[in-house]
Amino acid sequence: MVVAPSGAGKSTLVNALLQQEPAIALSISTTTRPPRPGEQHGREYYFTDAADFQKRQLAGEFLEWAEVHGNFYGTSRLITAEKIEKGIDVLLEIDWQGAQQVREQFPDAVGIFILPPSIAALEERLHKRGQDEPHIITRRILAAGGEIAHAPEFEYVIINNEFATALSELTAVVKAARCRFSRQAARNPSLFNQFGVHAKFS
Repeated sequence: MVVAPSGAGKSTLVNALLQQEPAIALSISTTTRPPRPGEQHGREYYFTDAADFQKRQLAGEFLEWAEVHGNFYGTSRLITAEKIEKGIDVLLEIDWQGAQQVREQFPDAVGIFILPPSIAALEERLHKRGQDEPHIITRRILAAGGEIAHAPEFEYVIINNEFATALSELTAVVKAARCRFSRQAARNPSLFNQFGVHAKFS
């Protein structure tokens, strides 16, 4: 799970990681947020309306869901569980609320929090991104403090000051997580069966 306040550079880091590590499956969330320029349905997000989202949420379709800046976001429970059981690395770009929900069902999930080097840098990045109206940027900056307060809940914190360094650290966390017992056993079941060793996959 990768979590960050808006503008911290989470998506840029994740996209670079996926280019280096194509075996990672990026979870595509469903959202009621309108598409930004260049975004496509089924690539960045599955776009829907609030009524449809809430209907699916009540049916238990989402592993996690949250309302962020007035929009709903959710992650498919079934698709995520199937991939994990097959030993596939699944990366979730979610917020801290979603991360808490995921941990309830997958306590072995690895949490990574991306921090900007400063609030001033965060504001500058949001303006340079040019994707939001000024009042939205102000709301995101005000919300950032509350989001960052949850950083201690995560095993890893990466400060995205210098991009190459942050990407290197993110890659290192992924490689270390792959060596945990549960993930090795999921990817190599026949080997562990030879040794009579079994694991619970969470």
